[in-house]
Amino acid sequence: VQLQASGGGLVQAGGSLRLSCVVSAPGFKVERMGWGRQVPGKERELVATLRSDSTMNVVPSENGRLTVSGDYAKRTVYLNLNSLIPEDTAVYSCYAAAVRYGRSNVGDYWGKGTQVTVSS
Repeated sequence: VQLQASGGGLVQAGGSLRLSCVVSAPGFKVERMGWGRQVPGKERELVATLRSDSTMNVVPSENGRLTVSGDYAKRTVYLNLNSLIPEDTAVYSCYAAAVRYGRSNVGDYWGKGTQVTVSS
């Protein structure tokens, strides 16, 4: 399973950014896709997920500023970051929960992160 994220960068406070991720998982059923965030000095946190039935979950503290969307047919997931503040500066990583066809154990997979830096 490979996850390729793009779209990070430097943005001014108040701005918006859209992160994209393509999940490559031949032979796997992808059950969830989403995004995690790691700020310096803290552990990575899963902040938004999208299930294959279109159920979305976003951590309550970011509800309204972060939205997740995607296309399971294309195994693509997006994270829209709005009204960015300097505290949103972090490494954002793509996430997928997937299970090999014919198996039952679901694995968690992470991609290399993309840096988002919000300047004040």
